[in-house]
Amino acid sequence: MISTHIYGGLGNQLFQYSAGRALSLQHGVNLRLIWSGGNNKSRALAMMHFNVNCKIFPSAKLSKRFDFDVIKNFLKHGPPVIFCEKMQGFDDQFNSLGVNVRLKGYWQSEKFFKTFASVIRKDLQIVTLPTKQNQLLSEKILSKNSVAVHIRRGDYITDSSANTIHGTCSIEYYKGAMDYIATKSRKQTIFYIFSDDIPWAIENLITEHEVVFVDHNNDKTNYEDLRLMSQCKHNIIANSSFSWWGAWLNINPQKIVITPQKWYADNNTKNEDLIPSNWIKI
Repeated sequence: MISTHIYGGLGNQLFQYSAGRALSLQHGVNLRLIWSGGNNKSRALAMMHFNVNCKIFPSAKLSKRFDFDVIKNFLKHGPPVIFCEKMQGFDDQFNSLGVNVRLKGYWQSEKFFKTFASVIRKDLQIVTLPTKQNQLLSEKILSKNSVAVHIRRGDYITDSSANTIHGTCSIEYYKGAMDYIATKSRKQTIFYIFSDDIPWAIENLITEHEVVFVDHNNDKTNYEDLRLMSQCKHNIIANSSFSWWGAWLNINPQKIVITPQKWYADNNTKNEDLIPSNWIKI
């Protein structure tokens, strides 16, 4: 049995699920998710909105209660090997792990699950039905030459530690990325702006391009934004795992994905395996 701890925001949870799912598929064993996010209300467990193939335990405490599969696994294999993430990027030891492992880490690279990408995409289809407002917007997005633009601020501004490590993308980055896609496209392009700080985006993202600010979802329904971003023809992402997934789940074979050249503000923090090779760094 493969177990993986789930914590952080939605983007982090998707990476954690995908790594665990890939390892479970590699060995043909079950996967279970253990929610370790505590009481942080802005970081809620979101995996139940997806077509995931696993058992979900809403707390580490509950995961230790009577469960036939856990007992059966223990009797057959003994206690699990706990494998903690040691570095940013892909770890070659990952694919050598056995059938009885508990994962603790972020696993932010598609290299952890690329072999099973088609299965992961099916698993990460959102099964919670969209609200009427989101359904109407989805229909517009699918009918247009649409580009998702994600502006991440939130804790990257309010949390000094997050600000030091991550920083935020500049307005110049977004304008340059929008110009790039508009130039490459032969059709009228509409840019759909997603952000955790829409008022700031409205005030600061002044552009000649046609834009639509998507402002009706919130932290509890951010999977709705993720679904909409993945339905756009192209993606301009922030230095954020959330919009990374919006782009990765976009199935348009001709998609253009623009990503910031520098993902981290902290020069000592690097992940050379985070950005797929066919995405464009600006």
